[in-house]
This record gives sequence, structure tokens and C-alpha cells, in this order.
Amino acid sequence: MNTSSAPLELVRSKIVNPPSTPISNALIGGNTVYTVQVPRDPASFAASGEGDIEVQAARVFDQLAHVLECAGSSLAHVAQITLYLVDKADAAGMNRVYARYFTTTPYPNRATVVVKELLGENCRIEIVAQALRA
Repeated sequence: MNTSSAPLELVRSKIVNPPSTPISNALIGGNTVYTVQVPRDPASFAASGEGDIEVQAARVFDQLAHVLECAGSSLAHVAQITLYLVDKADAAGMNRVYARYFTTTPYPNRATVVVKELLGENCRIEIVAQALRA
């Protein structure tokens, strides 16, 4: 084990998991921010499957932008995204929203995976993202 490397640092933001859930919404390791986002209600920040794919995708990307800002980064520094969708038909709507958030090259490296379901009730999208700190 390399003991000289910097420890992981929790990113502090308004988006948090319930205290009983041993998951961090975002961590910094070295110069990289690691985060996972599901659609959350903008008032309570509880996972929410409310709305169609465009509503849910906008929530996810708004949250991603917020968490990255709290970590000293931004959407312009996102290196990789893995998107999970529960319906292949949602890809077009998600891509319309995605294009509003990622407007300049280089665009993030991205994989889109269709899955049977996600843990959040009625959630249609989940993302895993890695970004460099600004």
C-alpha cells in the first residue's frame, strides 16, 4: 500500500446521502473528482423519479455541475461519464439535454449503458463521472 499518496477527500455540497447509507456523493482523490448522480428532488435532494427523461437528465446534470463546483472543478473538466438508462428510447431525450451542458470540445469520453432498472424508484438515469480539478 502506498502511504505517501493523499487520502480521499469528501466533497461538501448540499447533495448528501442519508446518514445510514455508507456512500459518498463525491470524492476527490489527487487531482480527480469522482461522483455518482441520480435525479433528486431539487427541494429535498431525495432521489426522485419524477418527470420524464429530460426532466431527470437536467436534474442530474445540474447536480453534477453543482458538485463539481464545490470540488473546485466544472463541467468543462469532465473527462469521463458513464450513463445508465433504463430505456433505450430515452437516449434521444437524454442527448438533447446532454448537449445543453457539454457545449465545447473536448467533450467527455462517454459510455451509455441500458440496464433493467435503477435503485431509485422510477429513476430513468444515473451517471458516474470523473473530472479533473480546475
